[in-house]
Amino acid sequence: MASVTLSNVKKSYGSLEIIHGVRLSIEDGEFIALVGPSGCGKSTLLRMIAGLEEITDGDVLIGGKVVNELTPRERNIAMVFQSYALYPHMTVAENMGFNLRLSGATKQVIAERVAEAARMLDLVPLLDRKPAQLSGGQRQRVAMGRAVVRNPAVFLFDEPLSNLDAKLRVQMRSEIKTLHQKVGTTSIYVTHDQIEAMTLADRIVVLNQGRVEQEGTPLELYKTPANLFVAAFIGSPAMNILDGTVEGEGGEPAARLGDGTAIRIAPDRKVKRGQAIKVGLRPEHLSPGTGGTALAGQTLLVEPTGAQTHVVFDLAGQAVTAIVDGEYPARYGARFEANISADQVHVFDRESGIAL
Repeated sequence: MASVTLSNVKKSYGSLEIIHGVRLSIEDGEFIALVGPSGCGKSTLLRMIAGLEEITDGDVLIGGKVVNELTPRERNIAMVFQSYALYPHMTVAENMGFNLRLSGATKQVIAERVAEAARMLDLVPLLDRKPAQLSGGQRQRVAMGRAVVRNPAVFLFDEPLSNLDAKLRVQMRSEIKTLHQKVGTTSIYVTHDQIEAMTLADRIVVLNQGRVEQEGTPLELYKTPANLFVAAFIGSPAMNILDGTVEGEGGEPAARLGDGTAIRIAPDRKVKRGQAIKVGLRPEHLSPGTGGTALAGQTLLVEPTGAQTHVVFDLAGQAVTAIVDGEYPARYGARFEANISADQVHVFDRESGIAL
């Protein structure tokens, strides 16, 4: 196992810079998720760590050693890709042991490591099958097993679950987390799915256009997003964002929306009277009924999901989503009333997007 450090890492294609001086320290044994929208640079950054993409400037260190000039094999990393990349003519056991065979390991060592990884990933009954005889989830476990047998210093995952259906993704998330808890190897996981990141990672790094917007634990990013981009990206359904203007002073500040609705703001927010702001309301913090700050409007959409129902209603001319109990009697076209406590209202500067 090993720590990973990115020291002012940059990547350019000609005059176009796509990774802008990323600095990141990953501790030995830590599970880090790199998240962000398509094109934000997360896969490029992972490939630079792996040695599959040349570094334009800065240093990548693994275990305290600069590895910029080392090949992927010399870096002692193992990568699990979106595509399984299994050899169709080989059995599961042969696929898992192939890289060991290339590196000159003895048959006994290969057999022992394959057997250990197969037990860990529940692949023992499948060792004699060919990839064509496996399900998508089983093939992904074989790809993970091929990485495990090498005993790498670092695991790199590049959107490994994106080809699986919803049920399999949930199952494989659990298996990846269990695998990390068993082996404790430093892991870097790239995904555009913030739910995957929240459930798997010790720490999340949010990327946007080749820059780090914020890093922290899943709970830190959820409760205290640094800016509008992170606030809108973390959380499902996404945070509701509304335009407002600060009213009141001292211990009773409020945000006045365009339709005149006033939303109380916690007194510790760094706001000034007359300031143009963005107000962030998480759907799960909007409770039906009056009390606290009353928000009301016509119901535009009702989406039952079982235990919960998503209610979309009109507020200040904008569609706002609230999450209510599945048995709440929401009806299309009816008036919907919700409330939210002041300490759950997020406030951002309208111009810069920085949290206040």
